[in-house]
Amino acid sequence: MSSTNGGILPMQIPMKNPRKRSRPPLLLCILFVSSACAAVGTGRAVGVREASAEIPTTPDILGSLDAPDAAPTSWKERLAASYVYLEERGDYRDLGDAMRRLLNLVEVSDVEPSGAPFTLFFDDPGEVPVQELRARVCIPVGRRPVDAPPALGFDTLPRAMVLYTRVRGSYADVPRVYPTLFRALQERGWAAAGPIRESYLVNPSSVASVEELITEVQIPWTPAR
Repeated sequence: MSSTNGGILPMQIPMKNPRKRSRPPLLLCILFVSSACAAVGTGRAVGVREASAEIPTTPDILGSLDAPDAAPTSWKERLAASYVYLEERGDYRDLGDAMRRLLNLVEVSDVEPSGAPFTLFFDDPGEVPVQELRARVCIPVGRRPVDAPPALGFDTLPRAMVLYTRVRGSYADVPRVYPTLFRALQERGWAAAGPIRESYLVNPSSVASVEELITEVQIPWTPAR
């Protein structure tokens, strides 16, 4: 799996309930770090439609990880969106710890989450040594934090056209839908043009079944040359 910025492998990280303040390439399935779930609060289920940062062309795109080959795909324009993050390098299986650290930093800062947490993956574990794999664990924000800890980075997702799908099911099974997305890119004559983004739209601690969890997967694209 490759793109102009490197192929991406997904990692499942659950949703934090915001704190209130007044490759078809072969895919290497990364193990779900279940301990990351322990970092999630016990608030209500949260579904986030990023209306202010997304212009969808087809509404209600939602498939099931029980039938990943049948997952519907569409495209939309993703507008620029700000986020805070921790930059990580190393085994993608260690990102559960990174998310816990991110949530802890958010708790003790003036960061105001504005949507679902997400991950960005910049390298293909099949091509890049494990110790050099780059990723970010992220939380979207509406503004740049004034009093953020030094370890917390701030950046903006660039405006881009993205191919996407939304799937219902365990965050651990999200890799099953990636062949469908890359096949859709190929059929449309598009090429991946940036890091894949997974957004986790439902807090796993707030639902009775993993079938209620929803993940949106986005792949920025450009016309293939």
